[in-house]
Amino acid sequence: MPITDVAKKQLAQRHRLFYKICRKCASRNPISAEKCRRCRSRNLRLKNRELGTK
Repeated sequence: MPITDVAKKQLAQRHRLFYKICRKCASRNPISAEKCRRCRSRNLRLKNRELGTK
């Protein structure tokens, strides 16, 4: 069921697309993270936000 409300859609996109991924343990971290919450590694990357990459 598609979301038609613009504010709700932006909120959903922000939660689904804007976070960091640990390269060591693959856990999801907040965008403001400096190190991983799980393994304390500093090797983080931003989540890829490209749509339709498949």
